Amino acid sequence: MSSATAPSAAHRDRFERTLAFVRAGLPPPARLLDVGPDNALARELRAAGYAVENTGGADLDDRPEAAGAPADALVAFEVLEHLVNPLGVLRASPARRLFATVPRRLWFAPAYRSATDPRDRHFHEFEDWQFDWLLEKAGWEVVRRERWRPASSGLPLGVRPALRRVTPRWYAVEGRRP
Repeated sequence: MSSATAPSAAHRDRFERTLAFVRAGLPPPARLLDVGPDNALARELRAAGYAVENTGGADLDDRPEAAGAPADALVAFEVLEHLVNPLGVLRASPARRLFATVPRRLWFAPAYRSATDPRDRHFHEFEDWQFDWLLEKAGWEVVRRERWRPASSGLPLGVRPALRRVTPRWYAVEGRRP
């Protein structure tokens, strides 16, 4: 989604859930380091009173230290699945708090892969236990988790869309350094 494009209804729903999830664990005005380039969700967080800095367009597989800026929390929303090795980014942050969302692995759908943008592909889609284990290996303790389904309006008819309506697609976690 380009920075100039207004968020779709599905994105709005995910943004609202994400903002509520962060706000429940860390109210504004907190300093957040957002993994990745500036984006619509970072702007939503700023509008809600958070001070948000982004890691920018650095290739985080090659330069995980880009996630090492000081902040009250590291946030990674729909980005870690694009990295070949998210462990480096998760370890590089000096933050004591983490808020992250990742797509869950669904048995009835292949991993997302854009045909036109090589950066818009999922190297990982996680089962809950896999993401929890990754966070544990990176030094985080999961203290809260939620699973979300996409907003159901506008989904086409069929077996996969029906399964998507009842199967949580995203996994959200709040982590802390022990």
